Amino acid sequence: MNKKIQLQHLGLKDYKETWDYQEQLFKSIIDLKIRNRREDLEIKTSNYLLLVEHPHVYTLGKSGKPAHLLLSETQLEEKNASFYKSNRGGDITYHGPGQLVGYPILDLDNFFTDIHKYLRLLEECIILSLREYGLNPERSKGETGVWLDVGTPFARKICALGVRASRWVTMHGFALNVNADLGYFDHIIPCGIRGKAVTSLNVELGRREVPMKEVEAKLLKHFAEVFEAEIISPG
Repeated sequence: MNKKIQLQHLGLKDYKETWDYQEQLFKSIIDLKIRNRREDLEIKTSNYLLLVEHPHVYTLGKSGKPAHLLLSETQLEEKNASFYKSNRGGDITYHGPGQLVGYPILDLDNFFTDIHKYLRLLEECIILSLREYGLNPERSKGETGVWLDVGTPFARKICALGVRASRWVTMHGFALNVNADLGYFDHIIPCGIRGKAVTSLNVELGRREVPMKEVEAKLLKHFAEVFEAEIISPG
């Protein structure tokens, strides 16, 4: 069992390049698990947490409906945005600068083998981080992610989740709006949910910008606590 998680900051990186990199790490862990079982070995598998911001991009999950993207190919080009059909769960979402995207690539055999618990703990990391800013983030029954003012006409999502898992290895993850350009959400039906708004941390705090590194530090602290893990920074 290995509860060390290798942290990698990827900066501003293309979505498809990051997805391909995730797939490499994902496959390397699965291949080692298969080898361990086949050859009766006990080589420890690795865990990773990638933190990244993406250029403007819309991604559609396996269960998503293409009609939830409200832009044509020409309009996408005009918005300087790209579009990908992803192999994660969930519907459509937007990624862009000012959004903290986290991709935990974990072997859950090192932690617990329960994908629903995994999703709830990802939400918990975000909830605890946002509480440090005086917000009251919540879960919304039947709707994955982190929300504000649940159960009111003002309900709005601040963090989206969408994951993939195979042989208890995870990929994809969460997208927390920190200083996001919320106008890009106007061109989709976010997560396939009509009539509910999306928000960003800087908007909720009435600030022009919230330091991304500050948010990352809070998130990493709570991620380590919630997953009872040791996060290893590069260098």
